[in-house]
Amino acid sequence: MISAFRKQFNDNYSPEKYQRFLAMLDEMCLTHIQFRPCETPMFLPEALVKTLEKSSVEIIAQLMNNSAYLKKSADAIPDKYNVPNETPHPLFLQIDFGLVDDGAGNIIPKLIELQAFASMYMYQVAMVETYKKAYQLDARLSPFFGALEMEEYLAIMRKAFLGEHSAENVVLMEIEPYKQKTLPDFLLTQHYFDITPVDISSIKKEGKKLFYQRNGKWTPIHRIYNRTIVDELERKNIIPPFDFRDELEVEWADHPNWFFRISKFSIPYLQHPSVPQSIFLNEIKTLPDDLHNYVLKPLFSFAGAGVIVEPTYEDVMCIAENEKANFILQEKVTYKPVVETPFGGTKAEVRCMFVWQEKLMPVLFLVRMGRGKQMGVDFNKNMEWVGSSAGLYFRE
Repeated sequence: MISAFRKQFNDNYSPEKYQRFLAMLDEMCLTHIQFRPCETPMFLPEALVKTLEKSSVEIIAQLMNNSAYLKKSADAIPDKYNVPNETPHPLFLQIDFGLVDDGAGNIIPKLIELQAFASMYMYQVAMVETYKKAYQLDARLSPFFGALEMEEYLAIMRKAFLGEHSAENVVLMEIEPYKQKTLPDFLLTQHYFDITPVDISSIKKEGKKLFYQRNGKWTPIHRIYNRTIVDELERKNIIPPFDFRDELEVEWADHPNWFFRISKFSIPYLQHPSVPQSIFLNEIKTLPDDLHNYVLKPLFSFAGAGVIVEPTYEDVMCIAENEKANFILQEKVTYKPVVETPFGGTKAEVRCMFVWQEKLMPVLFLVRMGRGKQMGVDFNKNMEWVGSSAGLYFRE
């Protein structure tokens, strides 16, 4: 979107450079990337970066400062996944915006989703470094908010992941982590912080304590960097070796309750210029005539699963009455193709990634590009100049 950087990148691009980028990225991530990295990063104007940050902070504040909402959001936590000793606020927050035209030729963000859950914190910095090296980009282009630099970022993430514990007593907990597409992020987290990716089913419980196998011996777990998605546990009918409701002698990073409290469940409660109209399906008395201008979303799916763009009357009516509270109907966001590519304009979605320790702190961007109906990799197959990307902006 910074025209000078975009023109320079496109003029100097070649398929050979992209292949070199992919090879370097695989090497840096210690494994082959199973999803599609985009040929290009996105060059974000500083004014848009400031708008993204301001909108994100205002949206988070609107929820976290609303005691009535916080009380109501407890209803979003399923009984069997209501974990005791909830923290006062989430540790990780992701705010996703689509980039749209405001009607006057200006590009503005519109909220797509938000989630209090971890994201690709370590993969994104590796991706940025690889873009810069492979394409010899200007060193002053930054993926970080504000004046943040890599050394400080790593210190922030070390504290977020490890807390006050030794690495041997912290695990990255996931369902079969070595089979997940997010494995590159897990391996980089292990590389930087010595945190072992652990399958939730392999953990052992003794009384209030949890253990995992490290170097052939059972090792106590004092802190869990949680990457386990409840939706996947349910779909695969996995029964963990501990009950989430147990009073366990462990810390959570992030506490699992926040995954439900700050989520698609939150969107109908927001009143903000960047938030499209959204309403719980069970609260709709008459469906709008222009359903094609809406998106039907299940509250607690992940990576776009179950989302129906331009739903039909039949799509809505086939949802059982007792399930309608678990869906929202959201005004469709019409993305503006903002990235010039050899295949025409490409749409972009920008994730603002936060860490909340002593204070709420925006740290990093994640970008998805696409020309399909949704931004997920699965919706942009057999296309070029789409996929997982990074946001860079110019800092003087």
